[in-house]
Amino acid sequence: MSLLTVRHATTGAEELRTDDAAQIAQVLGGIGVRFERWGVTPLPAGADADTVMAAYRPRLDSFMGETGAGTADVIKLDPSHPMKDAMRQKFLSEHTHTEDEVRFFHEGAGNFVLHIGGRIYDAHCTAGDLISVPANATHWFDAGTEPNFTVLRVFTDTTGWTPHYTGSDLAERFPAITA
Repeated sequence: MSLLTVRHATTGAEELRTDDAAQIAQVLGGIGVRFERWGVTPLPAGADADTVMAAYRPRLDSFMGETGAGTADVIKLDPSHPMKDAMRQKFLSEHTHTEDEVRFFHEGAGNFVLHIGGRIYDAHCTAGDLISVPANATHWFDAGTEPNFTVLRVFTDTTGWTPHYTGSDLAERFPAITA
């Protein structure tokens, strides 16, 4: 289930917690983040990347045409991956990108946590969620210690996804919320 928790970045006081997709989209839209619920295409569990990509191609082509994005791929991560800890650590610290970071969750879950306007917006995304974090927005991503997801990533320019770390310790002070 999708969940949005908003906390004050200084006090940590919780200001909002909702699992209502329309409210999540409205709140995140207010800070420039696109959030949508797409239907999940039924596929066999663990379907390969080509199968996942083909299943979403019509919706993806429409989205890419609307946003001007040029390419997409599928990334899968599960607890058996030998580099799961290193991959988690890479995006666990607060950072920015020079282009929008777009993910659609086909399977599994992960948290995009944004630090904007003195607040922490923790978006727990699950299967069927599309989130687009705008370029230069400070954020971090956490799929937990046992990551398990299959997501479509959408790129305008893949070099724009290099993380630029802020040096902040906010990600340590505000761990992701999943329930």
